[in-house]
Amino acid sequence: MVSEHAEHETEPGSGPETETEPGPGSAAASTAQVLVASNRGPVSYALAEDGTLDAKRGGGGLVSGLSAVDDKLWVCAALGDGDREAVRRGVGEAGVRMLDIDAEVHADAYNGIANSVLWFVHHLLYQTPVEPVFDAEFRRQWASYETYNRAFAEALAEEAGPGASVLVQDYHLALVPGMLRELRPDLTIGHFSHTPWAPVDYYRLLPDDIAEQLLRGILGADRAAFLTRRWADAFIGCCTEILGGTGRTRIGVHGLGADADFLRRRSREADVDERMAALREQVGEGRKTIVRVDRTELSKNIVRGLHAYRALLDAHPEWRERVVHIAFAYPSRQDLAVYRDYTAAVQALATEINGAYGSDSWTPVVLHVKDDFARSLAAYRLADVALVNPIRDGMNLVAKEVPVVSDHGCALVLSREAGAYEELGEDAIVVNPYDVVGTAEALHEALTMSADERSGRTKRLAEAATALPPQQWFLDQLEALRQG
Repeated sequence: MVSEHAEHETEPGSGPETETEPGPGSAAASTAQVLVASNRGPVSYALAEDGTLDAKRGGGGLVSGLSAVDDKLWVCAALGDGDREAVRRGVGEAGVRMLDIDAEVHADAYNGIANSVLWFVHHLLYQTPVEPVFDAEFRRQWASYETYNRAFAEALAEEAGPGASVLVQDYHLALVPGMLRELRPDLTIGHFSHTPWAPVDYYRLLPDDIAEQLLRGILGADRAAFLTRRWADAFIGCCTEILGGTGRTRIGVHGLGADADFLRRRSREADVDERMAALREQVGEGRKTIVRVDRTELSKNIVRGLHAYRALLDAHPEWRERVVHIAFAYPSRQDLAVYRDYTAAVQALATEINGAYGSDSWTPVVLHVKDDFARSLAAYRLADVALVNPIRDGMNLVAKEVPVVSDHGCALVLSREAGAYEELGEDAIVVNPYDVVGTAEALHEALTMSADERSGRTKRLAEAATALPPQQWFLDQLEALRQG
């Protein structure tokens, strides 16, 4: 989801110490009955020049989903200097415990392992002739990943009341269920994967012991859940091949949907109308729009999408001066060089297309790289065509959000490698994300679709997209976990 915020046990002597003192809002007497653990929490803190701390609430599917439960504790990591200072000052809010994990340990675990190894494996992103290289530096970072996961397991064990339900989120915390099971066998533990799961042959790029450790970590849960049946089956396949099965762990599927009520209400507010007026001026009168809204994440396939748009202009020159590609590519993980390079490649290609095809009265690509939620919603409303072409995506909520708020109906060009394909594929124009020519033809088909057909498809897409809104998505998981 394009959210309204900026963007994810140490044994004595074995590594940096981890802060585990209860913070504000924690249940010091171990009474919490519903606990959630994730790398990023629902609130973040910025340290101002005068030393004051400013709190900012986050957004997204998990935040929305958890609003359905009143009595809960959210355990998360302090992600920056402001968060760490808040913990040290005892600043916080009820229902949130933020862990001040050593900054270097967190950097190793988050950037070194979670985002540079596990994300790459599950999204099939490696250039295998030259990477990955699992050397001594990888092993050092892996030790930090273990330390980071153990900090969460110990905090959850400390905070959870007898027989509590704990829902652990995502690839950052894959080891937590197994560690927590050892510390608190009385708990009911779930793990949810928000990413795809790699097929077994690709998963086995990981060192054998690490591949097994990750699987056993998740299988420490009573229930492991995924966004689609495809990802669940891939996980089962890895467990079967490497471990001989999934043991006692039950496997579930919960396809996170769009929050229709919030989106429709928010998309009609004044700041969105202002952004729409500005975008209309940039597009020009009477032109159609192809819209994409993404983070500059490698898996989102923005560069090939731009190549496909250029191929459209070459193969169908009748669209020149008649269509504009509105591309929002919000910078992501810019502390990693490969992501900075990718963002630069997106900007360079957009500039190249505008230079080759543009005129005084027509800018073929309108590219924005500054995150602006209201502008994203404005683009959703204006879109004649939505382009969602990831190489691989756990779900992709943009594909679900656009049909919900579209003013006049929108044709969806959707990669078959997005998790959303399982629910939306029937009414989308489906593409192979690597096929630039095929994607260009899909864009042409979408642009020439009749108004009646586009309207009918949009209605069905919106219905499918909102079938399991965030609050119900979370409650369904909690109920399934408790049922045993």
